[in-house]
Amino acid sequence: MPSLRELRSRYAPLLLIDAASAVIQVGALASVSAGDRWTRSSADAGTGIFENLAALPMTPADCGAFIYCDGPGSILGIRSAAAALRAWLVVGPRPVFAYHSLSLVARGLEQPGQQVIADARRGLWHRCAGSGSLERVPAAELGENLLMPEGFRHWSPLPPGVTSTSYDLPSLLARAQDEALFTETNEPDAFLHEEPSYVTWTPHVHRSP
Repeated sequence: MPSLRELRSRYAPLLLIDAASAVIQVGALASVSAGDRWTRSSADAGTGIFENLAALPMTPADCGAFIYCDGPGSILGIRSAAAALRAWLVVGPRPVFAYHSLSLVARGLEQPGQQVIADARRGLWHRCAGSGSLERVPAAELGENLLMPEGFRHWSPLPPGVTSTSYDLPSLLARAQDEALFTETNEPDAFLHEEPSYVTWTPHVHRSP
């Protein structure tokens, strides 16, 4: 898993799309952070992603690689970003790298003992603490020192004591630029803890009792 510094040195300029929160953030990343350009939008993902792109001095055809957030966060936003990436890859194949929102916040905060969480629905929560891996746990297992990124929606009641923390990507990436956060993928999509399973239906002839 490469770091952002490594991706800059190998593939810059990079196009980064993050639609995990209510604020869509898109960045044109140069070989050094001083040359980065960022745009933000509070529009829905289907509109906001392209509004941001139009405001950048770079198009998808100009970049050497794509970076996107695969979750946790807004499934609609993440899948809108992934769909755009898949379309651009048909026109011009290039490397794509994914990162987890909570892992980036946990590394960028540099606050040992804090747990970064997001709603996973049905009484479950996504959780990442420090350099640990992303987990999905029941609310009763969360414990204390809970942080949730700003702009992340929730459907379940917030756990006691949870506080919000910034989800400003330029700041987080600057503090976590040497962390191995990025995974290369050939099929951009939303992150899943496990692949869904389905029950097979066996057809049979209906008979009266």
